[in-house]
Amino acid sequence: MNILILGSGGREHAFALKLSESKKINQLFVAPGNAGTDKIATNLNIGVSDFEAIKTAVLENNVEMVVVGPEVPLVEGVHDFFLADKDLKNIPVIGPKKDGALLEGSKDFSKQFMQKHGVPTAKYQSFTNDNLEEGFAFLETLAPPFVLKADGLAAGKGVLILNSLEEAKSELENMVSNQKFGEASTTVVIEEFLKGIELSVFVLTDGKSYKILPSAKDYKRIGEGDVGLNTGGMGAISPVPFADEGFLNKVEELVVKPTIDGLQKDGIDYRGFIFIGLMNDNGNPSVVEYNVRMGDPETEVVLPRIESDLLDLFEGVAHQNLKEKSFSVTPKTATTVMLVSGGYPEAYEKNKEITGFENVENSIVFHAGTTIKEGKVVTNGGRVMAVTSFGDTIEQALEKSYKSIDKIHFDKMNFRKDIGFDLV
Repeated sequence: MNILILGSGGREHAFALKLSESKKINQLFVAPGNAGTDKIATNLNIGVSDFEAIKTAVLENNVEMVVVGPEVPLVEGVHDFFLADKDLKNIPVIGPKKDGALLEGSKDFSKQFMQKHGVPTAKYQSFTNDNLEEGFAFLETLAPPFVLKADGLAAGKGVLILNSLEEAKSELENMVSNQKFGEASTTVVIEEFLKGIELSVFVLTDGKSYKILPSAKDYKRIGEGDVGLNTGGMGAISPVPFADEGFLNKVEELVVKPTIDGLQKDGIDYRGFIFIGLMNDNGNPSVVEYNVRMGDPETEVVLPRIESDLLDLFEGVAHQNLKEKSFSVTPKTATTVMLVSGGYPEAYEKNKEITGFENVENSIVFHAGTTIKEGKVVTNGGRVMAVTSFGDTIEQALEKSYKSIDKIHFDKMNFRKDIGFDLV
């Protein structure tokens, strides 16, 4: 088969590497891709939201399946675009249609969905500029910290957690009245703060049956000890030690089954990944959020642990016979550490030459923000590379990742030296 992956990050490099192992693969294309995908696939210089250019590429290259990495094209309706086009309608898209993508595209929709289908989550209310005073009153009923979420997509920056009631009121007004996050914060969800330890569980579904993928925990803050500004993710661990069989059984019964059943009851034909952000509160799972794609950098620890043929699983999603597909996962631990540009997540420079990554032997180097310029691999984003390793323990795997990182260099390279600190 000829496959096209949409996206350009570490997640998409991980998809490409895993799919390239399949005996069913003929040609692999990535749009737009990065310097890592360039080594194992053909990069196409096409934006993920340029549906007409994607159509042309699919038809010219006899693409037989499209795998969507990021959330934006899903929320914008790339799957619906394919179904509505006579030349594309029979080409499977791995990723939900617009109605399913609302689980991530609208925080208000996802909270209503959870409430309707009995999925455990924090109590909440939604507010706009029209009922701002009610929003202030609702904040007064909550104990700090206060959680404010922009309803729409805000590139991972639309969530504020504030300790002061006055600051929370001020930020609410800033979000809905002054559009702090643009259109995304026309509506704001205010919810109670969930206590516990966060983790993620990933589900692949064909709309009827599902496979629960390995659990993972990522580290969002730039600073060691989980301090400082939020990032797209500085590293991840899989599996999560406290997510034992008993806890994961609870997650399946209380969260996964009602979610899949709820989609069916609501007439949403959902085919793709569901990323479930969870809080473990004394052994009880509660949903923080849904995403409608794999996480990054979690993909870089989850996919390497899957021993099954990923393309075979995707065919199961496309043909709705996923339950017949074999699925196995290595018991080994995987860890990944993200190398980022100096200054990230604030202003940073690009086009820094990256050296030494080709000398890494005991880890997998996933390219994220990289590109090729004048024959050299250079930085092209805030998060540059993810270095993934296996071990019998978290400590073993991390030791390998950090030894591999010693070989990689670019100007102002930064990374956290304490990934997994709270789990060992």
